[in-house]
Amino acid sequence: MTQRTVLVVLFDDVQSLDVTGPLEVFAGAENHTPGTYRIRTASLDGGPVRTSSGLTLVPDLALPDAPTPHTLLVPGGQGTRRPDPRLTDWLRENGPRAERLVSVCTGAILLAAAGLLDGHRVTTHWAYSDTLARDHPAVDVEPDPIYIRDGHVATSAGVTSGIDLALALVEEDLDRDVALTIARYLVVFLRRPGNQAQFSAQLATQTARREPLREVQQWITEHPDGDLSVESLAARARLSPRHFARAFQAETGTTPGRYVDRVRLEHARRLLEDTTDGVEEISRASGYGTPEAMRRAFVRTLGAAPAEYRRRFRPAPAH
Repeated sequence: MTQRTVLVVLFDDVQSLDVTGPLEVFAGAENHTPGTYRIRTASLDGGPVRTSSGLTLVPDLALPDAPTPHTLLVPGGQGTRRPDPRLTDWLRENGPRAERLVSVCTGAILLAAAGLLDGHRVTTHWAYSDTLARDHPAVDVEPDPIYIRDGHVATSAGVTSGIDLALALVEEDLDRDVALTIARYLVVFLRRPGNQAQFSAQLATQTARREPLREVQQWITEHPDGDLSVESLAARARLSPRHFARAFQAETGTTPGRYVDRVRLEHARRLLEDTTDGVEEISRASGYGTPEAMRRAFVRTLGAAPAEYRRRFRPAPAH
């Protein structure tokens, strides 16, 4: 079995979980199957770095002394906002030698600054996706997925999504059983599909301040197959339809119709990923009524029909 060297780049004000999350996954794989990963951490001068939370990390070596890795992992954090130019120079010179480039959160900003993401589809933390796209127009930034694999480049969104990406890479390098064992030990999902949105419908919108509107939000989430017309929801909130629609948008930042669409799509995606239910059954359970209505919603929003979505993103069954 080929041993893969994983080199994790450290710098001041790095996000500690961006480092330790993936590191624990790769270390877990090495503990499970010795000889699979050789993990090294390195800073510019080999000295300790202080994370954004105040934790001090002591690297194994200095970046100039690091061997060419199989996987070069660049975490994110506040230190990516004004990086040491020497770090960018090192990445520009040494990044192309790695077989796999991986970033967590705003680590993508460092890779982009080094010119290593041009022409690639990437993601990063939702709060910085617009900045990355504006500053690096040659990079195809997708703000929604939790991680993206594009050729030898793998990028992930904020913080914990680095664990999802690392598990997916271990599954790719070794097998699903090893990844499942690590996920169980870390008490996390084996992996969330990479194109899963960074936010659920509930997190992507604001929670209404007034209790009747909060109750309506909860009702929508629990009853995607119910009557979710504005008139019905307004009656539940004891408001006129016009007053309800205005108040809902003012307090949640989205219209009732868009919120319902997002909840139904999210519910259908979850059923496609986690169950063997048929498309017709899922379309009814998710409030679409017919498979054709659900297909139109999927194609419009995700660019793939439900059957194709399930084929691409439902985890393979365990052996």
